[in-house]
Amino acid sequence: MKASRLAAAGTLAASAVVVLSSPAFAHVSVQPEGTAAKGGYAVVDFKVPNERDDASTTKLEVSFPTDHPLASVMPQPMDGWRVEVTRAKLAEPVELEGEKITEAVTKVTWTADGKGIQPGYFQKFPLSVGALPKDTDELVFKAIQTYGNKEVVRWIEVQQDGQAEPENPAPVLTLSDASADDHSHSSGSGSEASSDKTGNTAADTSASASVSADSSDTTARVLGVVGIAVGTLGVAYGVLAGRRRTDA
Repeated sequence: MKASRLAAAGTLAASAVVVLSSPAFAHVSVQPEGTAAKGGYAVVDFKVPNERDDASTTKLEVSFPTDHPLASVMPQPMDGWRVEVTRAKLAEPVELEGEKITEAVTKVTWTADGKGIQPGYFQKFPLSVGALPKDTDELVFKAIQTYGNKEVVRWIEVQQDGQAEPENPAPVLTLSDASADDHSHSSGSGSEASSDKTGNTAADTSASASVSADSSDTTARVLGVVGIAVGTLGVAYGVLAGRRRTDA
């Protein structure tokens, strides 16, 4: 009986680790490639997982904040996807690096030309954006994910301080404080040409940034493997212990 209890405990431990290491936030999110410094330009990736077993994601709509408008938003061409950038006039002009901006990007829409994001996969949708605001620590984007079976998931709920994460949270881009180097890149760069130059700089560091952004997923997988190993050892120990008692 003792051996059986040990084996059961080992299996339970493995299962617990696997459950705890499973992705807890399988929702649409946004991360910068490198840093997203206040007042500068950055390349950001909207990461979209497919959460259905019987349908592919065929459309993604990302709405941009109107309280902190972005004058420059440039998508990267993607095989199998059509992209549309929607601009609109601002209710009130805003001043950006000495220039008055009267319109800004309000939405970017990606529509699949082919299979889209199939079950079991995710896709990153990159954008070069700027200039990032200097008077806030984060930007909240609202995203709508559409599946091939016409199901729509609205990732639009804003996280409230002191409350649990909502069921369908909106993607949030955290902005870092600008360094002296960031200022040198962004000074006098009100044009889209400057945005493209800064975007290319960010893209050159995308490999290391992607490792950082996905580190939590890697940690989860490692913990899962460790948990399975612990459970297997527990089962093996229980079986051996039971055999010893029988032989005795």
